[in-house]
Amino acid sequence: MILYEYPCNERVRTLLRVEYLFDRLFFFAQGEDAHCHQIAMTTLFDLLDICERADVRTAVLQDMDRHRSALSALREHPGVDGVTLDKLLAEIQSVSAALAGQGRIGQCLRDNEWLASLRGRITVPGGSSPVDMPSYYSWQLKPADARTADLRGWIEPLMPLHRAMALILHLLRDAGDARDQLASQGAYQEMLGGKSFQLLRVWVDPSLGIFPEVSANKYVIWVRFSAQDNTIKPQPVNRDVAFRLARCNL
Repeated sequence: MILYEYPCNERVRTLLRVEYLFDRLFFFAQGEDAHCHQIAMTTLFDLLDICERADVRTAVLQDMDRHRSALSALREHPGVDGVTLDKLLAEIQSVSAALAGQGRIGQCLRDNEWLASLRGRITVPGGSSPVDMPSYYSWQLKPADARTADLRGWIEPLMPLHRAMALILHLLRDAGDARDQLASQGAYQEMLGGKSFQLLRVWVDPSLGIFPEVSANKYVIWVRFSAQDNTIKPQPVNRDVAFRLARCNL
């Protein structure tokens, strides 16, 4: 099944964007070709940009505090595994403390004059070419293991954020109860009566060759399935579609 996710607020949307950038960063940083490492560098700077604009660190720390309070309140509930709960609370405390004690995310990368110069050049189309930045070209000609070691050193300051963010999204996703649904004539609508969710997850059979377009607020969830024609232009699906839907909220 192919999984599509729809954030119901801007905070979750930002977390999903950061998660996507981390996944791309880790993938290309593991490669050996210089072109892979070039994409890794671009992604590294994208992460710094989004963290600066959205103040991701503060948002993640606030989420961690909310989750810790909510989970602590479950301690006296019957049927709650106290050992498992204590382990989860300890993990939240650990990753939260590591992020809180770090200061501004990636500050050591901003203080690196060469990285700061490269970051400015990469935003210019073709600005990181050998003609414009020979020092970057020289770095790309280094042995793969040397470049990989550099990348690991530059990624390490971002890891407290990655661990905290991954835990938040893990808790949020696990809070959803996936159920089978049917989109009549390619459309599904569910009235919520004022109840809001943070994340919607939609699973679709890949053999159908379709994808969902989702919108939601505190009143309604709307899922509309489309397919792409030869021009890659989405076309509405006019047949019944079986899918799975999880509504996630903490």
